[in-house]
Amino acid sequence: MSTLDTKFYKVKVSFLNIIIFTMLLVFGVFMIMPFLFAISTSLKPDKQIWAYPIVWIPKPFILEHYKRVWELIPILRLFFNSVFVSSAITISQLLISSMAAYAFARINFFARDVFLLLILSTMMIPSYILMVPLYLIIDQFGLMNSYGALIIPSLVSAFSIFLLRQFFLSIPSDLDDAARIDGCSRLQILFKIILPLSKSALIALSIFVFMGAWNNFLWPLIVISSESMRTLPLALAYFQVSQSTEWGPLMAASVIVTLPVLVFFIFAQRQFIQGITLTGIKG
Repeated sequence: MSTLDTKFYKVKVSFLNIIIFTMLLVFGVFMIMPFLFAISTSLKPDKQIWAYPIVWIPKPFILEHYKRVWELIPILRLFFNSVFVSSAITISQLLISSMAAYAFARINFFARDVFLLLILSTMMIPSYILMVPLYLIIDQFGLMNSYGALIIPSLVSAFSIFLLRQFFLSIPSDLDDAARIDGCSRLQILFKIILPLSKSALIALSIFVFMGAWNNFLWPLIVISSESMRTLPLALAYFQVSQSTEWGPLMAASVIVTLPVLVFFIFAQRQFIQGITLTGIKG
């Protein structure tokens, strides 16, 4: 390739990168606009909420809507419930799914691929279909209106097993052989070798699971009746009544619900992207 062709190629690639970056920037702005609008609305006086044109920068900034949220709902109790339930579900899925994924990735047992296919086939079943039998089971065990009702149905998932299995397949099996020569058991290999090498995949999975548990609305609505056991997504219903909606407090509550997950993702985004990238190396 001549020098002129090389320069033309570099200019073409640079121009293409600029176009791609501009498109991603535009899409990124559109994606973040609803959250910015929620923050703006939560800080506006009531007169500015429905003003036209839209007032993006409140004049003046007020915190009355956040005070209203604090007065109407036990926000600290609901926040604790959401943190406890989401953390318990995340930890249990990481633990149980990692052991199951290790078995499917490393241990040759009878009909392994058949069992894996059966587990993955459950991902095609809509979650709404399972709610009635799950509700009956929880009711029969007397777990209604408790942390058990919120946590137990989500202790493990087929998606978690599949994601971790794909990542474990990318780790050389020679490490397992060397560990077994040194006298390590299967559990020791998993917890001392495989899991430390899978931090990016575990972080990616933890974000998926935590976000799903944190934002879950329908299942807690079905199994929880007392105010002290409710989670933060249920708090949004406090500000919606049949005749009107308190948009300022509703947006303030939405910001409170969204902010913890957003902060968690910002600090873990590098590991999240790396984990998603590497889970598909081996099939």
